[in-house]
This record gives sequence, C-alpha cells and structure tokens, in this order.
Amino acid sequence: MSKRRTREDHPCFQGKASTRWGRIHLPVAPHCNIQCNFCNRLYDCVNESRPGVTRQTLEPVQALEYLNTLLKQRSDIAVVGIAGPGDPLCEPNRTLETLRAVHVRHPELLICVSTNGLNLSGHIDELADAGVTHVTVTVNAIYPHIAQQIYSSVTLNHKTYQGAEAAELLLRRQEEAIIGLKQRGLTVKINTVVLPGINTGHIPEIAEKAALWGADVMNCIPLIPVHDTPFENLVPPSEIEIASIRKLVSGHIPQIYHCRRCRADAVGLLCAREC
Repeated sequence: MSKRRTREDHPCFQGKASTRWGRIHLPVAPHCNIQCNFCNRLYDCVNESRPGVTRQTLEPVQALEYLNTLLKQRSDIAVVGIAGPGDPLCEPNRTLETLRAVHVRHPELLICVSTNGLNLSGHIDELADAGVTHVTVTVNAIYPHIAQQIYSSVTLNHKTYQGAEAAELLLRRQEEAIIGLKQRGLTVKINTVVLPGINTGHIPEIAEKAALWGADVMNCIPLIPVHDTPFENLVPPSEIEIASIRKLVSGHIPQIYHCRRCRADAVGLLCAREC
C-alpha cells in the first residue's frame, strides 16, 4: 500500500503541493440543484477548461474502475475529488457510493468534494465516514438581495424556489453546513466567483463571514463568461482586479493564488512549476 497522503499534500488547497501532487476528479454527479446565472454545463466539450465540463459522466462502479486504471499509470496522485459536472449532493447516493468505494480501495488517498452547500448539512457525517478530508463550498454572496441576482432558482426536496426565497434558503443552508463541517474537523475552502457589478464590492464581507464560520481558506475565482447564460456578456475581472480583491480580503482569511478552475474530469498536476 502506498504511503498515506497528509492534508498538506492536497494540491488545490496547498500551493506548495501543486507541483508535486496531482488530483483526479471523478465526474459522477450529472445534475445540479441550483441554477447559477453564469453556468451552462456542457458535458462533452474537450476544448473548454472550466468547472461543470466533462467528456462524460460515470456510474460509481465505472468511476472506481477508471480510478484504478489511472493510478496504475501515475504515482503523483494525492487526492480524489468529486466536483461535478453538477452538484455532488444533488443525488447524494451516487456520490457517497463512489466515495465509500474509493476510501475502501485506496485509503491512502485524500478525498475531496466541491459543492454549492444546499444539500450538504444533512450528509456531513456520511461524508466524513466515507473518508472525505476536504470540502469546497461555493459562496458567492451572504445577503439575499445580492444572491438573488446570481441564482435564478434553487431546488430542494423536489420543490423549486426563486427570488429572495431561493436566496435566503441557499444562504441559510450554506452557513449551517460550513459550521457543521468545521465541527466535524474537515478542512473547508470557500470558492467565490467574482462577478463584476454584482458581488465585487461584497467580497470582503463574504471573507469576513467565512472566517467567522471557521473556514480555512478562500479562493476568489474570476468569472468565465459562458454562452447562453444570463451573464454571458458580463466582462470578467482582470488579473489586476483579482489580485487587488485577494489582497483586500486576505486580512480576514488566507487566499488561494494557484487555482486552475478545473474541469469535472480533471487529472494530474495543477502546476508544472511553482505557481
């Protein structure tokens, strides 16, 4: 058995690890329970590198077979993650079945999940028991009047909500989930998509709140405008603007500087040299 990876070996959470250790994303989550105004999940697009994109979705059994094959070819994998192409907890049984199988077959690997947090709080114990060590929660606002500009709908327990009601539901459940994750001892990263004219002036407050919740690190991600979405014509922030935002909020919570905005089926190193 290979040596067990430590939390410092997670390449997405630790910049120093990103040149040495890689990740494998298993695309077993086809559906999502919220609709973001910047998201259009194209499952079969080899030329796009962004969250929500994969060449195919896999059943849990297929995912384990795929992982086993890749690990025979690579010795630099530290973490297995589920990050889409939808939300991993929209259909939690698919994700949990995959995670449990991975943890049993490869207990040396770190396990990571990236989610919008809507359906997270009820599955924290199951995730921890399945070997999950790291969770990323995407929080793009903490006030409903801002969040309702970002999300067109939220679906929970087969009921769809819109407007302020949807925003309040999502934000309340995100806060509950993040606090619960930290109580269980998991490492938590907050992803925030920087949306010019929508949430840019609000990001310091998100960072401050994330720190109060106990989150470990924050990742400010520049918008990628996507065709056929309400935000397709929104101009993405420049590198200078992103650097300024990260500097501004770093006093509240440590920042990630090496994110590659990975596909849902990403494999390998994030950085060929120090990021």
